[in-house]
Amino acid sequence: MGFERGDIVEILNKEEGLKGSYYPANIISRVSNKDYIVQYRTLLEEDGSGPLREFMSTDRIRPTPREIVADAFRLSEVVDAYDRDGWWVGKVIGKTGSKYVVHFKGTGEKIAYPLDRLRVHQEWDWKNGVWYFG
Repeated sequence: MGFERGDIVEILNKEEGLKGSYYPANIISRVSNKDYIVQYRTLLEEDGSGPLREFMSTDRIRPTPREIVADAFRLSEVVDAYDRDGWWVGKVIGKTGSKYVVHFKGTGEKIAYPLDRLRVHQEWDWKNGVWYFG
């Protein structure tokens, strides 16, 4: 799958402690068939001078998931939670008031989120270029 300048995408983070999280970005330019320059929508350069830009290979770039409106989530449902400038995969383990308590397997953290910071979890099939529910 190819991307065009200006496409809104998500970038997979593989760094320790951030592994498996996705960050919104825009395609700035294509460098080769498998490489792009991306500019993050939520991350800044270390000196704070502007949005972070990085060289990125296609195996870490996916389109933004289609929007699915959810008015509630079930216990044990896998969701994406927006936190620390990106999307993190977790599982709903409870509810406290109007917030959903999400458990993150990788860190062991349990954090409560309002509905507007959660989305339906979808997996990107890198080979076939389609979304599916995982």
